[in-house]
Amino acid sequence: MRYIPDEFQQQFYRQVWSCARQVPIAKVATYGHIAQMLERPLALKEQDYKEFSARWVGDAMAACPNDVPWQRIINAQGKVSKRVDAQKQKVLLEQEGIVFIDDKLNMSQYQWDENSTAGDLTQASLF
Repeated sequence: MRYIPDEFQQQFYRQVWSCARQVPIAKVATYGHIAQMLERPLALKEQDYKEFSARWVGDAMAACPNDVPWQRIINAQGKVSKRVDAQKQKVLLEQEGIVFIDDKLNMSQYQWDENSTAGDLTQASLF
């Protein structure tokens, strides 16, 4: 179950993108953090969701529309994940004022606190 089942994919992606749009300038969220913010679709086993949801968020970010600040979603180590546009992501974050030390940022300084942003981020009603 590496990939999100087709019947949930677009709805899940839209919820991921909605969350990512709320991450403010000069803040970041991790793939896993975004996944935890979204409720597990009831049709999926809890273990499958826990195991694969961060990857599904990554898949959603790879397919995001232009209005999603994709650069603000990073891996749990506080690093930009290795991929073709990794350097571009780092540059965009640095332009927002985020400082990297040895290719890692200080999560305690830059981690987005979703509780400081109003809005309902759940997806339960979609499934």
